Amino acid sequence: MITPKTNKANKPTKRHKMHVKKGDTVQVISGRDKGKVGEILRTLPTLSKVVIKGVNVKTKHVKPQQEGESGQIITFEGPVHSSNVMLYSNKQKVASRISYTFNEDGRKVRMLKKTGEIID
Repeated sequence: MITPKTNKANKPTKRHKMHVKKGDTVQVISGRDKGKVGEILRTLPTLSKVVIKGVNVKTKHVKPQQEGESGQIITFEGPVHSSNVMLYSNKQKVASRISYTFNEDGRKVRMLKKTGEIID
């Protein structure tokens, strides 16, 4: 399990402001899984990382806990640093940076710079 780092006083470290949220579709732009597209399952703001469906898949061998029980191999998605992902437009199949704008109601919303598509 991933635990946030703590300082000497056992207080959690600073939460980082990230450009992505849970449920966003993103594309990995660097690393071993470069080019893969997936949905964000979980964000870890204290570590500035995100967990993406189908990206950075790890395998873990689990020993049997009780007698008669068999061991198993578990696969799970590991976290990826948020700077290595970019928001992705499913309509136009392109990754883009983000900008903030206001809609007709006066609410601040996120918008893809390349396509003008509103995310929120």
